[in-house]
Amino acid sequence: MNTTDEDLARAAATGDAAAFSALLERRYDTLFALCFRLTGTQAEAEDLTQDICLSLPARMAHFAGQSRFTTWLYRVAVNAAHDRRRRAASHTRAARGWGDWELARQAAIDKEADRQDWLQGAMARLPADLRDTLALTMDDDLTHAEAAEVLGISPGTVSWRLSEVRKRLREEAREEGAT
Repeated sequence: MNTTDEDLARAAATGDAAAFSALLERRYDTLFALCFRLTGTQAEAEDLTQDICLSLPARMAHFAGQSRFTTWLYRVAVNAAHDRRRRAASHTRAARGWGDWELARQAAIDKEADRQDWLQGAMARLPADLRDTLALTMDDDLTHAEAAEVLGISPGTVSWRLSEVRKRLREEAREEGAT
């Protein structure tokens, strides 16, 4: 029996799964070929064809039968391709600013990592007593009084050691900047 695409489409619109399956089997390759021409790549054509096939059961009710089924199907495909391009363009516009933001974020992370590496190296070059004092008071872990108690020294000695650390680190940074 030679059932037309239009007859199959009308039957599919009423929920006839066999008619829908027969219609897809008959028109899938031509739909894919059109999608390939619309997108230019096989992967995009496969995605677009799949999206169209998934949406077809809901769209079949809109097939009025006033034109050939293939004409209607191609219109669906062209509209779907346009929608996909619009979404991609919107996504690209939205992502454009994020790319700059991410580059700036990565640069800040790299700069902070460089600072941390320099500080660790500079701390390693400090005498043990100064390094211990700095390690205890960095990031406000301990107050001068608490660090003094841990180290068994006076709070004034902690303050002097930290002053000495700042002086040595500034001098080291200046020397590295000059070379």
